[in-house]
Amino acid sequence: MPPTKDAGVPVELGSSDCWDYIRQASVGRLAVVVDGRPEIFPINFAVDHGTIIFRTAKGTKLSAALDDSPVAFEVDGYDDRLGYAWSVVLKGDAAQLESIEDVLDSQDLELFPWQSGEKNHFIRIVPAETTGRRFLISNAARRHVLEARRRQALIE
Repeated sequence: MPPTKDAGVPVELGSSDCWDYIRQASVGRLAVVVDGRPEIFPINFAVDHGTIIFRTAKGTKLSAALDDSPVAFEVDGYDDRLGYAWSVVLKGDAAQLESIEDVLDSQDLELFPWQSGEKNHFIRIVPAETTGRRFLISNAARRHVLEARRRQALIE
């Protein structure tokens, strides 16, 4: 995708561009409400027909995702070569895959738990709203990142 032309103004992304960026990411963040307070969980995920699928075990993340509150899902990244960053947010509802057909279909997705243990709950996020933006990274910020990488390489 082409970088934005104006470094000072973020470019709002269309839905198609948002989904292109989502497909490039391997980790996202799930935002839920737990006891009236926001919580954020990193998740690996798969895209399935305009929705997000993730696996989880019983616990806070599962309970909060399946209560009656909407959820948010966010991915972001940057292209160091072209010098731009992007961020995409989906807002919608989450539901557990219940039918055997849905669960079997989800098994074909490249979606494997990173932690050991049973992650037998497949959750689908159906977005009601998809937003995103892309912007050029300032030259000063790029210089700082490059300098930090050089320092880290010297330490290692």
